Amino acid sequence: MNLPETKTLLLSLDQGVLHLTLNRPESRNAMNRTMVEELTAVFDVLRDSRDVRAVVMRGAGGHFCAGGDLKEMMAGGGLKPPQPGEADPVAVFSRTFGTMLRKAAQAPQVVVAVLEGAVLAGGFGLACVSDIALAQVDAKFGVPETTRGLPPAQIAPFIVERIGLTQARRLCLTGAQFKGAEALRLGLVHDCYGDEGELQSKLSALLEQILGCAPGANAMTKEIIFNAGRLDMDEVLDDAARKFAQAVRGGEAPEGITAFMQKRKPRWAQGGKDAV
Repeated sequence: MNLPETKTLLLSLDQGVLHLTLNRPESRNAMNRTMVEELTAVFDVLRDSRDVRAVVMRGAGGHFCAGGDLKEMMAGGGLKPPQPGEADPVAVFSRTFGTMLRKAAQAPQVVVAVLEGAVLAGGFGLACVSDIALAQVDAKFGVPETTRGLPPAQIAPFIVERIGLTQARRLCLTGAQFKGAEALRLGLVHDCYGDEGELQSKLSALLEQILGCAPGANAMTKEIIFNAGRLDMDEVLDDAARKFAQAVRGGEAPEGITAFMQKRKPRWAQGGKDAV
């Protein structure tokens, strides 16, 4: 797999786990146009890759992401009104961010977010599209767009999906901020940690669980879950039945069932026979 060259991201692939670090610490990893484009490019590559089985997203410098780079948005004449018949460049960029979030949500790999420091605005949205999220207890979460005169345009739908309509309304319409324990209570994250040692222990155990699952089966499962609520239920169940048959007739299910019966790890798990 050929990962793209990036200026705002650090990428490191280790035994099937891609460590993706947002790397603009001078701005608390605020997402500028380049970062959004690079994230999109990474998730485009991951869409067709089976070399990567999990993605761990984190931010450099003690912060996950403070949102979009408003300084860049307001600078350089980007707010000039569009010419007649021309698409508004502000709307185009906003929609590009939403496209990136959807590609992250639909990645066939298990996406794990490590959340610390600022997890705000667009960074909050990025957390919402992860499959599993771990939060530092003192991380600061919030959706402050409306306090800046903006709607949380592209992230609001993902917030609703993550924590439900009533809580999304409260957070988006008040700009309220909160820490890790409240994020856990809301269901935004799945676990909290106190320090780096505790994080690494929990992350190691989590990755071992993920890598114990068949990559193809995980990819199919994510697609079924993603379709639920978007398609008619009969369409979802028909598609799920086809995926189940595909798995039974593929290579993973026979290996997984045989390994279970032989009381050994399957070949894709760490320490499994001929582990991949």
